[in-house]
Amino acid sequence: MNAALTPAQLLASLEWRYATKAFDTRKLPDATWAALEESLRLTPSSFGLQPWKFLVINDPAVRAKLRPVSWNQTQVTDASHLVVFARRTEVTEQDVNDFFNQMVADRKADPAALEPYRQMMIGGVVKGKDAAGQKEWAARQLYIALGQLMGAAAALAIDTCALEGIDPAAYTEILGLKGTGYEVVVACAVGYRSSEDKYASLKKIRYPASRVISRV
Repeated sequence: MNAALTPAQLLASLEWRYATKAFDTRKLPDATWAALEESLRLTPSSFGLQPWKFLVINDPAVRAKLRPVSWNQTQVTDASHLVVFARRTEVTEQDVNDFFNQMVADRKADPAALEPYRQMMIGGVVKGKDAAGQKEWAARQLYIALGQLMGAAAALAIDTCALEGIDPAAYTEILGLKGTGYEVVVACAVGYRSSEDKYASLKKIRYPASRVISRV
C-alpha cells in the first residue's frame, strides 16, 4: 500500500489541528463522515476486544439537552457531528466469546487452535481485573479510539475538539444507556472551525523533542 500522505504532509496536518473552540454549522460531506466513522470501527484495542460503543448524536434536540451538562460548550450543538464514547461497564465471558466467535468466522480458523487465546482473554480481563480495573482498562481503550478519530480527522483537514468537560453520568442518563451495559466517558465534536475562533491562530505549545522523547 502506498502512503496516502508524505511525512511532511502528515506533520503539517498535525500542526494544523487544534482543540477547536468555535465551530460553524456546516455539515461534513457524507463520504468524509463515513470515512471518519469507519476509522472509529477500525480502532485497535487491547486483545482486540473493543469494549465500547460510539454514539453519533445527530438529533438537535438531544444535543441541546447535552449542552447544559457539558459546561455549556458551544461545540456540542454547533459542530457538524458529535461523537460520544461509552465503555462497557463490565467485561464478561460472553463478551470474550462474541469476539472469539467473530474471529473464528472471519478468519475461517480452527476454534481449537485459538482456544488458548480465548482463555488468555478470560484470564487477563474477565477474571484478572476487578470491577474498577475493568472500567479503567475499558476507558483506556476509548482514548485510543478518541486519538484515532482526531488523527484521522486532521489528515482530512477536519476539525475536532475532545470534550472531557462533560458530566458522564448525565450523558449516560440522557442517552438512555443506564442498564444497557455501557456508560459514557468522553465525547468529541467534529466539523469545521469558525472563522471567528481566535484559538485557530495561536501558536501550538509543545515541549521540545529533547524533553519528551528518549532513545535507548
